[in-house]
Amino acid sequence: MARWDPGAEERLKAAAIALCLEHGYDAVTVTQIAERAGLTRRSFFRYFPDKREVFFGGSDRLPPALTEAVASADGSLDLLQAVTIALVEVGEALLREVEGAKDRSVVIAGSRELQERERTKMADVARAATEGLRQRGADDATARLLGRVAVAVFETAFAQSIEDDDPAGSIAAHVNAEFSRLAKLIDG
Repeated sequence: MARWDPGAEERLKAAAIALCLEHGYDAVTVTQIAERAGLTRRSFFRYFPDKREVFFGGSDRLPPALTEAVASADGSLDLLQAVTIALVEVGEALLREVEGAKDRSVVIAGSRELQERERTKMADVARAATEGLRQRGADDATARLLGRVAVAVFETAFAQSIEDDDPAGSIAAHVNAEFSRLAKLIDG
């Protein structure tokens, strides 16, 4: 077997999801994941530092992508419009990249450890949105508030999108619907 097996990372992710759906996250070992993927335990650690990261591999690219998308949105847009467009852009890209998003979400929902890891990752995303808003000229309080609200909208819209037949195609509708729902709640 080649040292860097083509497709190994994707096979590891698929194996982890399948095994965790069958047995639960806590009952599955790295060795079992590697064996299901046709690899060794050592190979697993070439791609992921620990078992949790098999579900979050590549997530480190999300915060800088969001900062850039918010900061570089058309200068004529207000802050809310800029963050909305950025969430859609990044959400579409994420949904195209994440294989088995629906099953992944089921596994995460069944594990406190993975839920905590997801909260940590989403806090990084909120900081990224906040930074993008600051780069657009938002004051600190506004940037922090809108950055956190944007992530809440994104999480809700993303969860709804993965239930759809065309997840990447539906993220815009869900992001816009969630911001509209929020506006209605605020208006009373």
